[in-house]
Amino acid sequence: MYPTRLCRLGALRPNLAKHTENLVTYRPFSTRAQWNDQTPTRAQRSDQNTPRKSQKKASANSKIFKVSDEVREAIETGKPVVALETTIYTHGFPYPDNVALATHLESVVRSKGGIPATIGVLNGVARVGLSEKELTELVNPSSKTELMKVSRRDLPFIAGLGLTGRKINGGTTIAGTMLLAELANISVFGTGGLGGVHRGGENTMDVSADLQELGRTNVTVVSSGCKSFLDIPRTLEYLETQGVCVATFADGRKGDIDFPAFWTRESGVRSPMVIENAEEAAAIIHASELFRANGMLFANPIPKEWALEKSKIDQAIEAAVAEAAEKGFHGHRNTPFILSRIKELTDGKSVPANRALVESNVAIATGVAVELAKLRNAESHT
Repeated sequence: MYPTRLCRLGALRPNLAKHTENLVTYRPFSTRAQWNDQTPTRAQRSDQNTPRKSQKKASANSKIFKVSDEVREAIETGKPVVALETTIYTHGFPYPDNVALATHLESVVRSKGGIPATIGVLNGVARVGLSEKELTELVNPSSKTELMKVSRRDLPFIAGLGLTGRKINGGTTIAGTMLLAELANISVFGTGGLGGVHRGGENTMDVSADLQELGRTNVTVVSSGCKSFLDIPRTLEYLETQGVCVATFADGRKGDIDFPAFWTRESGVRSPMVIENAEEAAAIIHASELFRANGMLFANPIPKEWALEKSKIDQAIEAAVAEAAEKGFHGHRNTPFILSRIKELTDGKSVPANRALVESNVAIATGVAVELAKLRNAESHT
């Protein structure tokens, strides 16, 4: 088991306001009430005369950060909002399949009672709530605009260059999406698979920025665990050190539950904690605000009918990882190569499985967001 350690790292905010015009700090949208007279909510804490740097928010209508009208209205009125990433579209699926998937996932959120907030960077501007037209512009391969994967480290780079006139588009990773979601005051994020500690990471130090983001950014991620080709035990150890609550949905199972491994429901590694449903997940998020907690990870196993046979996917993973090492792939080039080889080695079966698990995770994330909105709205009326 992995006992929880309450460790926090202060969030680092890019301090661009001093160097750009028309950038103002805005107070986050929130309808949350106090737990008691001594415990302010996140929104109330940001109203202090001298907020900490880690509490500052970027302008919702600045030159480098914009929140769509629909998402803004939903947050202001306490509606459930679900953040969605864009790296899966820019670097995971080909055009126009990526646009179709994005449209479908947004429809899943709406059908479950939520408001989708697809997050990406378009022409150097970080956007929360991309329209279909904007998303198509982002992922269209005929676009002449430079395209990159955007994590936390890349946001100042891509936004800063945008201010100089060099326009770059970006698909946001889990870490990048979490950061922008928190800036917009969105608490729940549905995605595919978390990054983690790569095999051999104890020597290469190849560790995804997703893990540290969970340790310092107050957004809950719903995913099918982490990608199967990662070092899952070390990934969970890292999250434990970061003080991240990690729980797996039981999905009707009893007894010891494995932490899922993306394409398979079992990883051979016991989940640190187990939850039964969206109501429990929402209650945990709601309670975490008392402790000013960091992010959380709720693992949702791939649907049974789409799970790949563990022995076969393990063989494909071993071959792909070995080939990546032999060819010298590492850093941000490592994961795309491995995913591509696994697709080939599984005769393409990994792709529909990936699509199915993402849809399942987004549906679960919406359920969590709906229950969380109920708790917050009920509290605000007491």
